[in-house]
Amino acid sequence: MSSKSTTWENALLLLVFNNTTFANVGDAGGLLKSVGDGNLYVSFHTADPGEGGTADTNETAYTGYARIAVPRTSAGWTITADSCSPNGDKTAPECTASPGAALTHFAVSTGTDGAGVEDILYYGALTPNITMAVGVSPILDSTTTITEA
Repeated sequence: MSSKSTTWENALLLLVFNNTTFANVGDAGGLLKSVGDGNLYVSFHTADPGEGGTADTNETAYTGYARIAVPRTSAGWTITADSCSPNGDKTAPECTASPGAALTHFAVSTGTDGAGVEDILYYGALTPNITMAVGVSPILDSTTTITEA
């Protein structure tokens, strides 16, 4: 059972993932959206990054890897009920060498490249895990669900 209302969960997801103002929190203006939409970044991990981790924690490092920039708009993320999903598959660059361990987790963070503050906003397990090899391009598919509960 959630300790938040569905209204709160949806509004929070819309603020974070679609840059939509969350009205009537504090005053009528509410929690205001950012001036620009910007991006969130999807990363892939070889183990659970954990609640205290950053986007760098257990992040894959195969040759060719880069995080995926996803706009904070409805073009990037779909919000329904109390959950969020990528709007379409999000594909990382192809592995060109040194595939490393299987990918077991994904994260959505504020950081693009392993430098600076890279707070994880949400993370979860990949089911099934992605076995890495040269030529594989990891995908966070559109059926992946992030739930605010």
